Amino acid sequence: MGLVRAMTLAEFKIRPIVLGTAGHIDHGKSSLVRALTGIDPDRLKEEKERGLTIDLGFAPLALPDGRTVGIVDVPGHERFVRNMVAGATGIDLVMLVVAADDSVMPQTREHLQIMGLLGVRHGIIVLNKIDMVPGDLADLAEEDVRDAVRGTFLENAPLARVSALTGEGIDELKRLLFLRIQTVEPRSTAGVFRMPIQRVFSAKGFGTIVTGIPVSGEIALGQALEILPAAVSGRVRGIQAYGRATDRARAGHSSALNLTDVDHHAVVRGMVAATPGFFSAVHMVGARLSLSPTLDRPLADRTPIRLHTGTADPHGEVVLLDCEELAPGETGLVQLRLADPIVCAPGDRFILRLVSPQVTLGGGTILEESKYRLKRFKGFVIDELSRQEQSLSSPVTLLESILARSGFEPPTLHELAQAIKRSDVETAAALSELEGQKRARPLEAAGGVGPERRRWMHVDRLGEALAKLRQEIAAWFAANPLRQVVETLELKRATGFEPDFLALLLAQEAQRGAISVEPGGLVRPAGRTVKLDAATEERRARIVAAVEGANFSPPSPAELSASLSLSIQELSRLLAMLVDEGALVRVNKELLLGRANYDRARAAVAKNCAQHGRLEIPALRDELSTTRKFLIPLLEHFDAVGLTIRQGDHRVLRRR
Repeated sequence: MGLVRAMTLAEFKIRPIVLGTAGHIDHGKSSLVRALTGIDPDRLKEEKERGLTIDLGFAPLALPDGRTVGIVDVPGHERFVRNMVAGATGIDLVMLVVAADDSVMPQTREHLQIMGLLGVRHGIIVLNKIDMVPGDLADLAEEDVRDAVRGTFLENAPLARVSALTGEGIDELKRLLFLRIQTVEPRSTAGVFRMPIQRVFSAKGFGTIVTGIPVSGEIALGQALEILPAAVSGRVRGIQAYGRATDRARAGHSSALNLTDVDHHAVVRGMVAATPGFFSAVHMVGARLSLSPTLDRPLADRTPIRLHTGTADPHGEVVLLDCEELAPGETGLVQLRLADPIVCAPGDRFILRLVSPQVTLGGGTILEESKYRLKRFKGFVIDELSRQEQSLSSPVTLLESILARSGFEPPTLHELAQAIKRSDVETAAALSELEGQKRARPLEAAGGVGPERRRWMHVDRLGEALAKLRQEIAAWFAANPLRQVVETLELKRATGFEPDFLALLLAQEAQRGAISVEPGGLVRPAGRTVKLDAATEERRARIVAAVEGANFSPPSPAELSASLSLSIQELSRLLAMLVDEGALVRVNKELLLGRANYDRARAAVAKNCAQHGRLEIPALRDELSTTRKFLIPLLEHFDAVGLTIRQGDHRVLRRR
């Protein structure tokens, strides 16, 4: 696989769409692929022996303009519908094959329904085996088919009469296919690479090979990939598209990837090969479900189901979020809770089938990878999922929805890239667009951070958060009219915001000049002043005089309360006010110094250390005329504020 030079995609011209078959067993789907391509899509020995398609088959179809498209041939037997859905996931254009001698049969209808639920919008009807019936019976079969597709995406599709056995009509079918293929929008390479794995095997001399149809992005030789949910990583050693070596795989190409460092025993169908760091395996998804109108009873809450999305098909249960039960033909918001994890993205299509009997219930669109169990009939849950549903049309609107739902937990650039499954570069461009529309804002911490660590918020959520913060600051100062600063711990308690988020909000307020954030986690509103009445001014002066006059042996709050005839509550309010304005300095809960004495002590410590090379406590004690009772807490305070540092049993000045 990697022994010949890989062709570039420019050299190997592939139309990035995938053509698929659909239809009842024994209606000639595989024979039709063989007639169109010259390749037998049935690769298994059992398939060749029984003449029955069991698993997916693949073949390249050469177009008249020299380009190639891939064909996926799916099994028609009802027992292999799970294999059929695994192949149908990547189909852009379908050939609904109906045998003229059988006409419309059960799997004709089921496959047609599944294709519609998976979002296929383009197709051709092929009436095969016309060599088996006279013309009038072929006419009746065509009428039956037209009646069966009425109201579906194939209602106005062209119809070709062919015989895969004799070759009659094959050239006309090729012409119709070529014309139809030109109308199908090619798959975009936008987003990060993801390929649901359809097959895995080991080839001698090459190692592990996984095949599938990438649904987004592209990958090149030598790049890293991870296999999820297995959580194993490797590199791309070789790439083939439709049996030819190439230098990259992209969305819309049926591809085979030769991986290094990946044990093929650890990989199975249903897993996903993806660019590392963007996808994760989840057990729950929020979704919009459309129930089949042909069901004979409503769908009940907590019904056991099998989910088909990508190539995965885990069991689980469906939880109805906005209705008691879902009637046939109706749609509803649901959460799918799964026994085994899947890897998916918002916008992925899915099919739901009953576990027993195996009946197709319906299908729809995945809206979110759920972190939590969603509660039924909750307005905010329904509103958020509905908003998410409306945002799936573009990465920018999806990004805005993710930001709005993030609330007061602002994500980083890469976290947003993971959420919308786009590269960091694409996500940064979308954020820039939202910022220009004044729908998103970057949050900078004090001092700033790099772009990769900057957090982003929806302007509506940011406005709500800032309004709450301002309200709580105003309320706190209304309850504490003598104060000039408030501790961030008080604001955290009042707002309920996490410390990092609160710091980001305070930085925003500081940037606009509304507050200043001071050392020690103190927040000071800009221009705040405290006006004191005469009685309060007199008490303030007495406190300052008592503390300053005691030099370095000041009274405790309890002693001040007794000597000044003030209640502990009143004294505490006045002491906090004096600390705010800087007249007093709080050393610890029981020890306060006057500002002048505090500055003298600080200078004395610095001088003492400079003279002796380290702090000589007896000399400092004598200079300050104090005792160990007051000196030790003061020295511990100077350690805490960074003036000094302990080195063994001694203190020295901290180097600046």
